[in-house]
Amino acid sequence: MPTVTTNTAANSALRFLEINHAATQSSIGKLSSGSRIVKASDDAASLAISTNLNADIVVLKQSAINAAHGTAVVQVADGGYARIADILARMKALAAQALSGSVNAESRSYIDTEFQQLISQIDDIAGQTEFNGQELGTGATIEFMVGRVATDSITVVTANAGATSLGLSGVGVSSVAKATSAISKLGVAINTVNTQRAKMGAYMSRFEFVARNIDTQVENLDAAKSALLDTDVAAEMTKFTSAQVLTQANVAMLAQANQLPQNLLRLLQ
Repeated sequence: MPTVTTNTAANSALRFLEINHAATQSSIGKLSSGSRIVKASDDAASLAISTNLNADIVVLKQSAINAAHGTAVVQVADGGYARIADILARMKALAAQALSGSVNAESRSYIDTEFQQLISQIDDIAGQTEFNGQELGTGATIEFMVGRVATDSITVVTANAGATSLGLSGVGVSSVAKATSAISKLGVAINTVNTQRAKMGAYMSRFEFVARNIDTQVENLDAAKSALLDTDVAAEMTKFTSAQVLTQANVAMLAQANQLPQNLLRLLQ
């Protein structure tokens, strides 16, 4: 029923104008931000999931850095063991020289002087092998978080490579008997250091594979987060165009609806 007091058509046109204008603004926000979730009400469930995924991604990226630090620590320790192994090889050569029949007691004393200096150098290298203030050559236990939770960790254990720990304390080559004993003890010490180097190599390999696994996880989680958050530009542009056309139509119809009461008043003239 046409009336001049209530313009139902204008009210309907205004309501649809507000709906389509809101849809236009929503599309503009999503297209501008690149995210289909501009506010929590857009998709609360996906927002919660993506927030958790983002937290996991941040932690995994830090874990990748931790793995790199772990590799660096192990490389430093292995470097120290490698130099000690070189010294042990030289010491074994000196012991063999001391057992030569062409060497007299005085010559053996000269050989023993170098031998003792090398023992001291082993202790120096063991004490100086460190990473960020953490001594490695004298034995250490260091844990690295390499996953999303604290239990995803790698514990690196380095052994004491000092002369005493290697069984070289008091060893010398100043006599044939001592040189003979030194040969045997040096063989054991070399095997001990080789065992530690093998452990360091195993740690390096593990950190390498952990880093690769973390990279894969980050890639997959990023893809999952993208599926939840990123705007489908083509689809959203279609929605925007449709809402924009409807908004323009609403404006035109609202203007027409506002003229209806004026047309009814002409009946009173």
